[in-house]
Amino acid sequence: MNLEGKKVLVTGADGFIGSHLVEALIAKGCDVRAFVYYNSFNTWGWLDSFEPTQLKQLDVFAGDIRDPNGVDTAMQGVDVVFHLAALIAIPFSYHSPDSYVDTNIKGTLNILQSARRHNTERVVVTSTSEVYGTAQYVPIDEKHPFQGQSPYSATKIGADRMAESFYRSFDCPVTIARPFNTYGPRQSARAVIPTIITQLLSGESEIKLGSLEPTRDFNYVIDTVEGFIALAESDKAIGEEINIASGAERTIGDLAHFLIQQLNPEAKINLDEARLRPEKSEVDRLLGDNSKITALTSWTPGHDLESGLIETIAWFKKPENLRQYKSWLYNI
Repeated sequence: MNLEGKKVLVTGADGFIGSHLVEALIAKGCDVRAFVYYNSFNTWGWLDSFEPTQLKQLDVFAGDIRDPNGVDTAMQGVDVVFHLAALIAIPFSYHSPDSYVDTNIKGTLNILQSARRHNTERVVVTSTSEVYGTAQYVPIDEKHPFQGQSPYSATKIGADRMAESFYRSFDCPVTIARPFNTYGPRQSARAVIPTIITQLLSGESEIKLGSLEPTRDFNYVIDTVEGFIALAESDKAIGEEINIASGAERTIGDLAHFLIQQLNPEAKINLDEARLRPEKSEVDRLLGDNSKITALTSWTPGHDLESGLIETIAWFKKPENLRQYKSWLYNI
């Protein structure tokens, strides 16, 4: 499938990855409908930072992914849907798990039901590497067992299996895209890289972090977006769940020290126990196998971690971007 000229719906378009995906789809010549979370301020998240010429190319739909009627309205006339809308913060899922079930599982069900009803040509459902839990072997391929180590990851496992069931039961043309740890401009402060960068740019001589030992497979957001598009365009990806991974891992400690050297070599790291996950909930190691996506598509990651971080730092250094972050707070 060639996405050029297709009517494409992006749920979660107001968010971090979603807004970058919207930009890429516009550049590709798609007719983009951007599903944003309805609010009384009529704000469209990161889409509000777009140039007016970009905004005028968008069909913006304000709704709630938990509402089947609104979802069905947004799905009308759509050829392809990228479903990114979700609650994603792991700490928040510890005390508000009900909202994760409603948003992540029921929201995905709403998309799948509408896709079936409207004979949507392609459905890309967003998963997460967190569904694997701590690696039982590395690199983690798509046959790795699932383990719900947080309410967030449990609901994403549920959403993935719902998507699989619609492919197997109703021949719904679903692909499950499973990005590992995406980072880059616009990422929320609940993630570790913006947490470190914003603390350092605020002039703090001591930055507060949780555990430094876990490893993650970091992917620059532009690479993740290109992975989504490559999977949507590959007929071989229908009915499959596929990692989007760099195939490299770094400890949180190594990551922090690199950013400290770039921004404030005198800064020190302080352990903040409030930022530690419960012991059995911490995912100690993530390292993804990307051989499946590279076999099914022409995708390869275009950034190593250092080059991606340099671009991310440059974005955060702009005052108009940095002031949107509250570096003194622990964002859950």
